[in-house]
Amino acid sequence: MRILFTGGSGKAGRHVIPYLRERGHRVLNADLVPLADHPDNLQVDLTDSGQVFGAMTSYANFDDLDLDAGVPRFDAVVHFAAIARILITPDAECFRVNTLSTYNVIEAAVKLGVPKVIFASSETTYGICFAEGEKKPDYLPVDEDHPTLPHDSYAMSKVCNEATARSFQARSGIDIYGLRINNVIEPHEYATDFPAYLNDPDLRRRNIFGYIDARDLGQMVECCLTTDGLGYQVFNVANADMSVGLSNDAVRARYYQGVPVKRDMGKNETFYAIDKARKLVGFDPKHSWRDVLTKEV
Repeated sequence: MRILFTGGSGKAGRHVIPYLRERGHRVLNADLVPLADHPDNLQVDLTDSGQVFGAMTSYANFDDLDLDAGVPRFDAVVHFAAIARILITPDAECFRVNTLSTYNVIEAAVKLGVPKVIFASSETTYGICFAEGEKKPDYLPVDEDHPTLPHDSYAMSKVCNEATARSFQARSGIDIYGLRINNVIEPHEYATDFPAYLNDPDLRRRNIFGYIDARDLGQMVECCLTTDGLGYQVFNVANADMSVGLSNDAVRARYYQGVPVKRDMGKNETFYAIDKARKLVGFDPKHSWRDVLTKEV
């Protein structure tokens, strides 16, 4: 497939783009800064509608000129670009950039006839990650039906983006899939960061004790690219296990007393339910911190 990927120079994108390229896809990275060692980059301000339309009708590189058949069309858009969290920019700027860029990307894709859009939503939509104080889930495991009522500008922007995507899909009928991505972990962070998480599980409370390996996120994007006909969908994206050494029962006893549990859960099963992604697109995460850290916990 020929894919326009926004934000490919970020923490997630720099792993997902190589994953897609290894599977034969042509990927043009649209970002403010180029992705190192990636051949196809285009500097784009996604808050500028004209630039977005221009990027989506652009050659990927000089070799496209040799086709002598006009600009090839994109088969899909993967939209990951965003202000990555609160406390990077002022709140209003975070909301503005994230919502306006998403509107521009989906509008251009729909009007230019791109048949599929995959966009990055977030775990933060459930209102837990950036809450003031402690906010517990309404129930466990947290699935896609859990209420989304955040109090912060970043999560608000993601909820707004989901509404934008759903509206464009209702009008156009194309496939638009939103990924409520859990905390992205790069492979090297198992050794650098996870020992602290094992020693102090409190560090993972705001992430609902979950995580997503950046390589498995690449797999989820590939699963969505190769699954057609679902219309508008949102999917939780996480690894199958928790990011702490405590058992599922122990975490519930320590942090989630009184929180209803909707079904039986496995000993190390994530509280960030991925059942829907498994069922509808065949997501099957392969990586775990447990494969790297052998310490008995």
